[in-house]
Order: sequence, then structure tokens, then C-alpha cells
Amino acid sequence: MPLHIRAHPYTWPHDAGASGGATALLIIDMQADFLSPAGYLSHQLPPTDTTTLPRLRGTIAPILRLRSHFHALRWPVIYTREGHPPSLETVTPRELFRSRNNPSGLGIGDAGPLGRLLVRGERGHAIVDELTPAEGEAVVDKPGRGAFTRTDLQEVLEARGVRRLVVVGVTTDCCVSSTVREADDRGYEVLVVREAVAAVVERLGEAALEMVAGEGGIFGAVAGVEEVEEELLSARGEVEAYGGEWGWDSVGLES
Repeated sequence: MPLHIRAHPYTWPHDAGASGGATALLIIDMQADFLSPAGYLSHQLPPTDTTTLPRLRGTIAPILRLRSHFHALRWPVIYTREGHPPSLETVTPRELFRSRNNPSGLGIGDAGPLGRLLVRGERGHAIVDELTPAEGEAVVDKPGRGAFTRTDLQEVLEARGVRRLVVVGVTTDCCVSSTVREADDRGYEVLVVREAVAAVVERLGEAALEMVAGEGGIFGAVAGVEEVEEELLSARGEVEAYGGEWGWDSVGLES
């Protein structure tokens, strides 16, 4: 089932999927710690900031739209969560210092309204209710920015035959960008959906997207949510024409 998504700087994927393999939706760090006014990120922001969290939460609606298409197609949806074990053994001294270098003085491991900040098992570590994973969907816990570093993400993708990633989530210039670069280095073809990512500092988010698509698409391509939806709807039409039997685990998927 070939895809032809109108993207910048090329129609994605570059070979319309001729190389085979599945396409997955990778949802980065849509956690209460980053999207709730009581979470980790809120303690990193100036007390007068009233616009950043609503802007980041603005990604939820387009992600839901995309996820509904992936569910209908039975294509893989994979989530990541950034966080650390209660021992904080995965936090370097510099990172602990950096996380507390903010107006609140609070950082990783400190007590907050949703539990200890960026600690696994706490309420803040959970994916927001709107995007609760469906039964059986993979959730990859990562201790840093990139979703491949010190995680089993690559094994999860290989088990599902994934070769292409549609990447969404927060934040564009940090965990999204780091993951996109790691994916490209590992041979995955990446598409970032513009309206489904957001950054704390908007100009840095825009710069991150420019870097993805620069030099002919050095790390991947960037598309609008409408362009992606248009192609996914077309794919759904093809699936229905074949009796709805085409999923990521089917022999004929995009080969």
C-alpha cells in the first residue's frame, strides 16, 4: 500500500514505500509532567507564563486525529515517556543541576502536586488521559531526550516490521528532534507533522523543523496534518476495498 504524502522538501516517503515495511505513529512524551500546570515543565517556566502549556496541549487534537486513522488501519502506534526510576540512578549530576536551574528551584525527583517530578510511577509520568494508549500498544520509557538511547524502542519497531515513522509530540526542539535524528541514523524514514509538535520557545521549534527538512531532507520531511490525513484517508479507502484485512501484521502491508 504505497503512501504519497505531500511534504517538505519531498513527497514522503521518498520511494512511496517501495522498500517495504510498516509505518508507525510515534507519539513523544505526551505526559502530564509536560502538559499539566502541576507537572515538571510548569516548574521550568517563569511564573508569569500563561501561554506555553496551552500551546503544547494544542497538539493533543491533531495527534488524536492521526491516531484514529492509524487505529482504523491497524498500523502500529507507539508512545514514549521521559522519566527516571525513583533512585534517580539515570540522572547525571549535571542534568540534576540543570533541571533545578529555574525560577522555582525544583527539578527532577523533587516533590510536586503530581508526585515526584519526572519519576516513573508518579502521576506526572503518565500519558495524558486524552491519549491513553489502547490495550496492547507499546509504551517505551526513556531516561533522556532521544527515544532510542537506553531503551528497547528499536526492538519494538523491528518486532512490528516498522521502517517508517510519523513523529508527533513534545517538545519539537528537544525530545522530538533528538528522536528524529536517532531514527535517521538507524535507517528509519521520518515524517514530522507540523501541527502535532510544539516547543517551549516557538522560534526554536520552527528552527528544529527547518533543520529536519534542510539540505534536501537531511533528517526527514515535514508535513501538515491535513496533508497526512488526506493520504491516510486514501489508505483507509484501499483497506476497505480489500475487505479491511490490511494491518501492520499482514503480508501485503506497503510492500
